[in-house]
Amino acid sequence: MAKQGTILVVDDNKGILTAVQMLLGTCFEKVITISTPNKIKSTLHDDPIDVVLLDMNFSSGINNGNEGLFWLSEIKKEYPSVQVVLFTAYADIDLAVRGIKDGATDFIVKPWDNAKLIETLQTAYNLRSSNQKKTNDKQLISKESGMFWGESNAMQQLRILIDKVAKTDANILITGENGTGKEMLAREIHLLSNRKNEAMVPVDMGAITETLFESELFGHVKGAFTDARTDRSGKFEVANNSTLFLDEIGNLSFHLQAKLLTALQRRSIIRVGSNTPIPVNIRLICATNKDLQEMVQKEEFREDLLYRINTIHVEIPPLRERLEDIIPLTEIFLSKYGNLYSKPTLHLSNDAQEKLKQQPWFGNIRELEHTIEKAVIICEGDTLDSNDFDFPRKKETQTKEITTLEEMEYNMIKNAMDKFGGNLSLVANQLGISRQTLYNKIKRYEI
Repeated sequence: MAKQGTILVVDDNKGILTAVQMLLGTCFEKVITISTPNKIKSTLHDDPIDVVLLDMNFSSGINNGNEGLFWLSEIKKEYPSVQVVLFTAYADIDLAVRGIKDGATDFIVKPWDNAKLIETLQTAYNLRSSNQKKTNDKQLISKESGMFWGESNAMQQLRILIDKVAKTDANILITGENGTGKEMLAREIHLLSNRKNEAMVPVDMGAITETLFESELFGHVKGAFTDARTDRSGKFEVANNSTLFLDEIGNLSFHLQAKLLTALQRRSIIRVGSNTPIPVNIRLICATNKDLQEMVQKEEFREDLLYRINTIHVEIPPLRERLEDIIPLTEIFLSKYGNLYSKPTLHLSNDAQEKLKQQPWFGNIRELEHTIEKAVIICEGDTLDSNDFDFPRKKETQTKEITTLEEMEYNMIKNAMDKFGGNLSLVANQLGISRQTLYNKIKRYEI
């Protein structure tokens, strides 16, 4: 077994220190010994100690064990994650038990059994490592927004950028495939901003019909149209002094883009049925899974609007480009759904981990979460094996000769639908057409 971990041994008997150092040197990467407890704090400060083996008596003629309890308290006060194992004589066992109640991991009785000593200290080290992993996993996730940062270099670089720009009022465009967590990132930016005391206002641009666009975003006055029975504030007004998040900005039709641009340029809106400008102070964050630069080239998106919303552009990489994040994410979802479905002891086999890392995850984090939830529901036992994850098989490529343009188009759409699991936004993006065009062709070919 490879040597790992650093242990500090504190005992006033130099013969014991020498014997223990020789013994533990076979299983710990580093063994530090000191003969006085007065050096404990400086040693913990200078070295990343994992485990402390602490004698309970140091002063000559004093054998009540209170010194050990005192230094245990001092260690746990400043270094709560360091595991402390008490080194005690037979007469001090009752005190050692009290020490465990005060935070010690375990105790070893002198004279000791070598195998028992090594086993106890390695168990303490493993507990320390396990607690560190749990702490690190929690740090991967923003406590407030739930944003998963992970361990991949791409996400860490993104995090550095977000830390720089979040506290400004610069407009931000977030791009990335469906399921990568664009809205979650928007919430993280808002919570890191100076506007965090006000609620962020999200708007799904793909869900707003053209006829209701102005009323939803700018509001209306009583009598502006048939059902306008009272004055109503739009999303811009609601988001005043806060953050307005426009999701799926690429779905906004060309002529409505002009109205949005006008509001952004003037920093004011006019309610439907009114002529009075209302100043608004918003921080704008937009998101899309589309290539807006390409849409500009096709004259599907206004270039001036793109410049307005694109002061800072951040892109969330797809999950298949962040392989080191797949298993940490899986563990998070495993814990979430294991607790939800009363299966809290579930864990992944090595085969299952490899299978998950080999998947393309075109649906990204959202697809992974649904996959883990399904596996948790149907699994039996405490271990999720590769057989618990059922992924659709790739369909064989059609070899039939294509004779018409319509057949070619049909097959391209059908293959893209299969590839992206029916996700129309990804299919449209892959084929370079709008979602409405895709809808029309699906209806035409009865796909």
